[in-house]
This record gives sequence, C-alpha cells and structure tokens, in this order.
Amino acid sequence: MTTENTDFNSEEQTEFQKDAATSSSSEGLSFERTNHDLVWVSDKINRVREELGRFIIGQHEIVELLIAGIFANGHVLLEGVPGVAKTLSSKVLAKTLNVNFSRIQFTPDLMPSDVLGTSIFNMKESEFFFKKGPIFSNIVLIDEINRAPAKTQASLFEVMEERQITYDGVEYPMSFPFLVVATQNPVEQEGTYNLPEAQLDRFLFKVKIGYPDLAEEEDILRRYKHQVGAADLNTINPVFSAADLTKIHKVMEEIIVEDHLLKYIAAITHKTRNHGKLFLGASPRASLAMLRAAKAIAAIRGRDFVTPEDIRFVTAPVLNHRLILTPEAEMEGFSSEEIIKEIVESIEVPR
Repeated sequence: MTTENTDFNSEEQTEFQKDAATSSSSEGLSFERTNHDLVWVSDKINRVREELGRFIIGQHEIVELLIAGIFANGHVLLEGVPGVAKTLSSKVLAKTLNVNFSRIQFTPDLMPSDVLGTSIFNMKESEFFFKKGPIFSNIVLIDEINRAPAKTQASLFEVMEERQITYDGVEYPMSFPFLVVATQNPVEQEGTYNLPEAQLDRFLFKVKIGYPDLAEEEDILRRYKHQVGAADLNTINPVFSAADLTKIHKVMEEIIVEDHLLKYIAAITHKTRNHGKLFLGASPRASLAMLRAAKAIAAIRGRDFVTPEDIRFVTAPVLNHRLILTPEAEMEGFSSEEIIKEIVESIEVPR
C-alpha cells in the first residue's frame, strides 16, 4: 500500500509540475505581451505629444487628461475663459486620431434635430428617411455647450451614456470610437444655460484650463510672431486609428488594480457623501470613472499597474463637476476643488 501511494503521489506531483510550468509560461507570455503593448502605447503617446507641442504651449496635465479621456472612452468637458486654447486643444487632439470629426457650435436657437438629425420625405420613394445629424461622428467637438437651451442639451443624454440615439422608435448606434469633447466659458453668463447635474455626470472629466504662466506666454508669442493667419491643422499627422484604440482598451483590461486601491477609491467617494460642506456627493458612476481614468493614466505613463498617485491625479477632474456645495459653503467662498483636496488629504494613502 505504501509503495502504491508513493507512486500515485509521484504522478500527481509530476502533473502538478506540468500544470505549474504551463501556468507560469502562460503568465510570462501575458506579462511580456502586456509590456510589449505598453511600449507601443508609450511610443504612440510620445508622437501625440510631439504633434500637440507644435501648436499647444504648456498644459501638460491637460494634454494627459485629454488622452486619458480617449483611452478610457469617456467624454471630456473643458472649462476656461476665452482665449486659453480650449477649442484648439480639442481640434489638435482630434486630428491626431485617424477617425471622423465633427464640430457643433451651440447657440440659443439650436434645436435637437440640428444635433441628432431629422426625418426627410423622399419624393421618389414616397417615404420618410432619417438623415443623421453631426452627432454621428467619432470625435464630436461641442463648442460653448452651455449656450444651448435645456431642450437641446437634453438631446445629448442618451447618446452620451448609451452611445446611441432613439428616433421614431428606431435605435441608431454610434460607431466606435465615440467621444464628446465640450467647451464652456465659466465667466460669461449672458445667454447661457447651466448644464443639469445629470448631464454633467456623463462627462468623465471636467478639466479647468487656466492662464499660462509668464514663461509660457513668452513662448506663445515667440512661436507665432511670424504667423498672421490661423494655424494650419492639416499638417498634423494622425497617430491613432480606431483599431489602435480597440487594442489600447484591451491593454487597459490587463492593467492591475490591487484591492487596497479599490478600497481607496471607494473611501474617497464615500467621504463626499458624508461631508458637511457638500449637499450632493459622488455616485458609483464617479467611482467607476476614477477607476477607468486611473488605469488610463497608468497606461499613458508606461505601467501595467495603478498607483495611489494615479488615483490622486484624476480625483479632482473626475469629481469637481459631480459635487454640489451647500449654500453655506458657497457663501463662505469654498470651491469644489478645495473640498476634494481636503477629502483626499484626510484619507490615508495605501502602501
């Protein structure tokens, strides 16, 4: 009996060693493939930075967030005073993608049909057909999104969340990729309509663009001192294709997020719901947005794992448009960014 048991265990051990070797080999191949893909992503990112650097001075964090928005397949809202290159940044980034691009200028008289499309009667066929609007594109730049009335803004609810529109009971899906980049001016209030909270929540990021510093301002003047007309964006070389973005999404699926980092994200979100200066905290959609954004930042920075710094980097852009301050906090002059910073600093950084 002893001999038989020994032989049996020996066979089991041999099988176990084979399985372990196979598993180790599989993990090694997966690791090598992921690292090879990350090198490929880093090369692409460097090329995008070069293209953007020909037209945009500074704004390195903003560029990184815009790229992260594309990688995470999330919409981006750019907010800043006129003249800080909100529209230019969006157009230059769109040109680096070898996909369809459309621009919609929102105005107070814009109707939902001007965005989504409308039915047109075909005289030859004696029937109506749906003519798609400018929203049917891969990258859609919506300029001054807060200038359109609530009815037109509401037309974006379904398409931004579900990547489709429903017209006369028929669903029309968007082609991949589909990304909305919107701009708005926070200062001018004449002829503007505040975006409802439900629509703001559909943006992955709200990126606030400030003034350049003195050195960057001087660089801008030197860059364009001999140029009279507008910048020629047709000279931009496309870097990413739709197939590339599909591959990048698969790379992001392989990026490792440890459980203690998931708890860190959940703790930040939960804290916003129990803060004395906040009337409305962040929803689970915000937690998922932080997770996706952190993974995108990790990929952009050439890593196959997320760090606490990645999460802290995306926390403000993910949360600043999802929180509503109490009237007392607003009267005291607090901003959402200050409260987010306070929340993040109050939670212990996982090691």
